[in-house]
Amino acid sequence: MQVGLLGLQGAFLDHIPHLQQCGVSHTVVRTQADLAAIDRLIIPGGESTVMAKFLGEFAMTAPLKACIEAGMPVWGICAGAILLAQKVDGRPGALAALPMAVTRNAYGRQIASDTHLLDVPLLSLYEYPAIFIRSPRIDQWDADAVTVHARRDPDPVFVQKGHIMATTFHPELNPDIAFHRYFIDL
Repeated sequence: MQVGLLGLQGAFLDHIPHLQQCGVSHTVVRTQADLAAIDRLIIPGGESTVMAKFLGEFAMTAPLKACIEAGMPVWGICAGAILLAQKVDGRPGALAALPMAVTRNAYGRQIASDTHLLDVPLLSLYEYPAIFIRSPRIDQWDADAVTVHARRDPDPVFVQKGHIMATTFHPELNPDIAFHRYFIDL
């Protein structure tokens, strides 16, 4: 299995130790050829507007959408969740793969970043210290299509639709590999 890490911008390198612990190979994806060589893709945290711009400049938006539509598992973390959302701040999302609407930086600016304890029964995690950094908030979602696996108070923070999952927090900043292992098994 070859796990791709979208390497156009953001914290993609932080996922490597987790993937190594899971015993899988990784490829940093920066071109269409890289995209064609992977089995699944992690879209990391970072700056969603910059990532979307680079996806367009490197002619990767349409090929990535096609891979997702063809069933390639994909996981968006924070900025990656923003890229996967159908609506972002009331406008169409870059990849529009998840039927949800998000608000960027909904919990505040960098100084408001924090750790929030979450229960994630799906992964047998309780009081999991989830790290939120300028995170988006999932405001709306298609409850018939999207499963909510974890919430921060009332807000969904870990969602999934089939082979597409998104977290608005950063599991790569926690030593626990449960999220990565779950993604690998999708």
